[in-house]
Amino acid sequence: MRLSDPPILAIDPGSDKCGLAVVSAQKGVLYQAVVAIDALAGFILPVVREKGVSKLVLGDRTGTSALIRRLRNAGIDLEIVLVDEHLSTEEGRKRFFQDNPPLDWRRFLPHSLLFPNRPFDDYVAIVLAERYLSAKG
Repeated sequence: MRLSDPPILAIDPGSDKCGLAVVSAQKGVLYQAVVAIDALAGFILPVVREKGVSKLVLGDRTGTSALIRRLRNAGIDLEIVLVDEHLSTEEGRKRFFQDNPPLDWRRFLPHSLLFPNRPFDDYVAIVLAERYLSAKG
């Protein structure tokens, strides 16, 4: 990957919401959010423009085909690359707790027994972006 490569926008597709993460190979995570699927297309365009996104990276499982149709119908014509989602939810949950460790008695429990206090699909999107970037070399 060249030093001047623009960031990518990774999306963890879901049935009612999607996780988003704009990630740069050089600067790391630039932006992350969880967005309702119905609001996604309108939400993405400003993010793509503002962050200079070069391509979309999507998880390859739940709702991917429908999401691609929705994005294309909204006029989003960036290159789309699919990434294997296997175990990405578990990795995303682990990443969530690395950034947001429990502060009360729950800090003594293994993370596998905890559930985040908010949707963490944005962390899953970060995992998908990192998978794509590491495969690129």
